[in-house]
Amino acid sequence: MTTLHQLVSVYVNEADQWEHRPLHLEILNFLHKSGCAGGTVLRGVAGFTAGAPALTLPSAGSEGKLPVVVQFIDVPEKVAEILPALQAMVGGRLMTVQPIQVLAPDR
Repeated sequence: MTTLHQLVSVYVNEADQWEHRPLHLEILNFLHKSGCAGGTVLRGVAGFTAGAPALTLPSAGSEGKLPVVVQFIDVPEKVAEILPALQAMVGGRLMTVQPIQVLAPDR
């Protein structure tokens, strides 16, 4: 059985904060409290942004600046419900929403 969902990816770095706490963990807490199906934080080993040099682990000065991606998958209605609050949390950081098909075993 396949169902249409959306994959949301939020691109931040380890040092980003929300109310003096790590942003990626606060996003996970928000997703959980909002009743999302689940969420994952992926920590990058290298990355760069426009106007900044590429960083790798364990290069000098990379501590706290490596990329972190928070992803979650849910139905479009749930994504639309929580997107305004999530956008307020992440500010000007990059966020993407992509349609996906979820393959679920027949039950």
